[in-house]
Amino acid sequence: MPTAALILYPEALATSVTLPAEILHAAAQMSQTTRGRGIDAQIQLLGLQGKSSVTLDSGLSLNLDGDLSDLQRCDLVILPAIWRHPRRVLQHAKNWLPKIEELHSMGSSICSVGTASALLAETGLLNGRPATTHWHDFDRFEKSYPQVNLKRRHLITQSERLYCVGSVNSIGDFMVHFVEQWYGERIARAVETQFSPEARQSFETAAFLQESSGAHHDALIREAQDHMQLHPADEHSVDSLAAMSGLSARSFGRRFRKATGETPIRYLLNLRVREARALLQHSDLPLADIAWRCGFNSSSRFSQAFRSATDLSPREFREAVRGKRFVTTNAPNA
Repeated sequence: MPTAALILYPEALATSVTLPAEILHAAAQMSQTTRGRGIDAQIQLLGLQGKSSVTLDSGLSLNLDGDLSDLQRCDLVILPAIWRHPRRVLQHAKNWLPKIEELHSMGSSICSVGTASALLAETGLLNGRPATTHWHDFDRFEKSYPQVNLKRRHLITQSERLYCVGSVNSIGDFMVHFVEQWYGERIARAVETQFSPEARQSFETAAFLQESSGAHHDALIREAQDHMQLHPADEHSVDSLAAMSGLSARSFGRRFRKATGETPIRYLLNLRVREARALLQHSDLPLADIAWRCGFNSSSRFSQAFRSATDLSPREFREAVRGKRFVTTNAPNA
């Protein structure tokens, strides 16, 4: 069961608290079978001073599940975005930031949202590591924490179990990634579709990843991945990819899975579906042409694979991602 804790201080932005909590709760609900079996999630709102509730600067009052000092174990700790300058939070953070360091040393992943990256930087955990923050705080952050490798062009950074997301919107992309790790790709795509698919980027697209499946050290497998990415519509098989790599099919399959966490065929299918998603969103190509460009030999197989990955047909996905676009019309002559 995944466990997540959101640390609440009065200056926190409520949207950076409620969005990750609702995404994780939705994933837990979607995992339930007709017999009520699934993977539950434990989500805690934790305060800093032993109070039963916290009133945010916005006036919103939230009930708390406990105090940060009592937290013993957690898979994910989120430091919510801070409204305006983080100075006020930083002034009082020295009393509780050691607990964040302790949790990280015990195996917790830590994610800061927006200017809360300053809190992570204060712990020293980000020294020598990549980080990002809200664009308005770039200059101050870089000056205050010169030992941190600020990535101005990335909305998300990852180094081991430390994540920084630059905005409230980006916490949604990160949470979809977190959901995929716990609940699998199918539920992650379903959650992504529910929470405004037209606004989402994949975690891999948005993030600067210090370690990722594409940054493993198996050069032969990396070459095979690059080949599939450059030629997603070609007819690939384990045998043909193994031959290109100079390996037996069995050795290639074992090394590919060890390096990426996926079989070669599953990796290729996911690659093709991602390509199809981009074409559905950004082009007006007919569905049959998209199927052909993405390596599906029939529209029916394309539709079946796409629905299996996203819970939507290609046509439904296109309508969903375009449904909220503004339509402008010429005003009638007076």
